[in-house]
Amino acid sequence: MNDVRGRSGSSESARLERRRAARARTLRRRRAALAALTLAVLAVAIALLIAGGGGPSRSHGTGLRAAGRAGSKRFSGGPLKVSVSDAGRLATALQDVSGAPLPGGRILLVGGLDRSESSRADIVLFDGAHAMRIGAMQTALHDACASELGGAVYVFGGGEVSSFSQITKVSAAGSADAAGSLPTPASDVACATIAGVTYIVGGYTGVQPLRTILAFKPGSAPRLAGTLPKPLRYAAVAEVAGKLLIAGGTSGEEVSSDVYAFDPVSGGVRRIARLAQPVTHAAGAALGGSMLVIGGRGEGAHSQTAKVLAISAAGGVSVAGELPRPLSDVAAVHSGEAVTAAGGVDSAGHQQSSILRLARAR
Repeated sequence: MNDVRGRSGSSESARLERRRAARARTLRRRRAALAALTLAVLAVAIALLIAGGGGPSRSHGTGLRAAGRAGSKRFSGGPLKVSVSDAGRLATALQDVSGAPLPGGRILLVGGLDRSESSRADIVLFDGAHAMRIGAMQTALHDACASELGGAVYVFGGGEVSSFSQITKVSAAGSADAAGSLPTPASDVACATIAGVTYIVGGYTGVQPLRTILAFKPGSAPRLAGTLPKPLRYAAVAEVAGKLLIAGGTSGEEVSSDVYAFDPVSGGVRRIARLAQPVTHAAGAALGGSMLVIGGRGEGAHSQTAKVLAISAAGGVSVAGELPRPLSDVAAVHSGEAVTAAGGVDSAGHQQSSILRLARAR
């Protein structure tokens, strides 16, 4: 009996072992099938994600970029473009004239350097068609700057043989009266008015270039409002969106390509752009929410350019138009919906008598 039970036990164990092996094989097949099914489902999901999920994502990205471009174009109207036309003539060909607007669309032009290399004391009124001498400064001068304050024009610094520190108030009738003094003599200056305050940028004492930004209000002495990152003379300056934009100029003997923005509230100065080419002796004036940089030259005395650049408040730089000929040392004045550019010197060294009108192109 014991032997039968032994053999029967062995048979039973063999049967159990065969059953376990069969179940294991079945389980392995099921697991393999499940794994294959999982991989297939995963592959389909990935394919759907690439074909369905990725496509719209790229489309949305393109749509946003397109909307951004369209929005930018809608708000900015694209880069500023200007048309240039003849507006009149000066009685004498001049460069380095100072100019500022008067009420009624008139412009006052002061001083300048004529073809004999002599400084002038003339005060000239331009009414949009004719330029008439209406008075004289107490001293002949060139390379000053002028700005309108309270219906009168104030002329800052300038020079003849040496640099001056004088501030002169010039009326619309052509009278000239002392109105104060700069902290140091300064020619080669540029200035613009923001909220009833004129800011005088850089200049040259006759010995060294300046890096100061001075603030002036009638009845008060000029005060230091800011400091440039480097000394500058012959820079182009204009007010845009409550900031003073300062482009190019000469620092020491080097012509600059930097564009700075000065905040009159904080007194801070920061670089917002670089010009494609360094430029100095250019004129600056505001138009259409941008600053025009009109003409100018590079390192060489005969490297004048005819380009008119536009610089936005954010630092965007574009070519806005061209002058009839390459010019530097032009007087530029914003008045109404246009900028008047008077005089200048061409690449042959000849002073100009032309008065040009720069208006936003339609």
